[in-house]
Amino acid sequence: MTTETLAAPSEASPAITIRNAVKIYGSGDNEVRALDGVSIEFPAGKLTAIMGPSGSGKSTLMHCAAGLDSLTDGQALLGGTDLGSLSDKKLTLTRRDRIGFIFQSFNLVPTLTALENITLPLALARRKPDQEWLDQVIETVGLRDRLTHRPSELSGGQQQRVAVARALVSKPEVIFADEPTGNLDSRSGAEVLNFMQSAVRDMGQTIVMVTHDPTAASYADQVLFLADGRIVDSLDNPTSAAVLDRMKSLEV
Repeated sequence: MTTETLAAPSEASPAITIRNAVKIYGSGDNEVRALDGVSIEFPAGKLTAIMGPSGSGKSTLMHCAAGLDSLTDGQALLGGTDLGSLSDKKLTLTRRDRIGFIFQSFNLVPTLTALENITLPLALARRKPDQEWLDQVIETVGLRDRLTHRPSELSGGQQQRVAVARALVSKPEVIFADEPTGNLDSRSGAEVLNFMQSAVRDMGQTIVMVTHDPTAASYADQVLFLADGRIVDSLDNPTSAAVLDRMKSLEV
């Protein structure tokens, strides 16, 4: 079977662009500036990790970039689409059709089989799966012999692989992963990270991952470090030791 890749934007066209992003929660004495003028581009066809101390703004950045939360000021663009300019309906359709999500808690439907969970986004959109692409995704995540099993019959690592496959199957422009290995042991976590890495390298997928784990971050092409709502450092071709050193310097 011929390996298919996603049609990625050119190098000059990042998958996600954040411009002068400000996010404020509360007001007056209770005001919290979660993002403080963040500008960053997430390159297409790459795995980018976002790290930072607790309260640094990393989850807020991901949620605003994914259209799950709105910015107080600035822009979040998916390709050339300004997410802040969309109506609620169009934003919902954009998230459904152009963005994939992987969560720490798997978020699988317990009454559905692995295959039904994988194809659920397409079913909700009333779209038939591209069978060749579906087969490739299933092979990539190694679930061929587990498709008829329900989540309770799968290990944690297998459940998260189902979630990765579900995110891939609709060919989204970008996948956001929120602590995707947080509920997994080290072996299962490594399996899932390898599959995510394979999706990027072999399928041309774009993934943005929030993590607190230096080992998970070492699978990324680039790591961005946040502190106090600002990007304060970045690291290309990271190793877990190099990531840990940067994190220690931020937490001093």
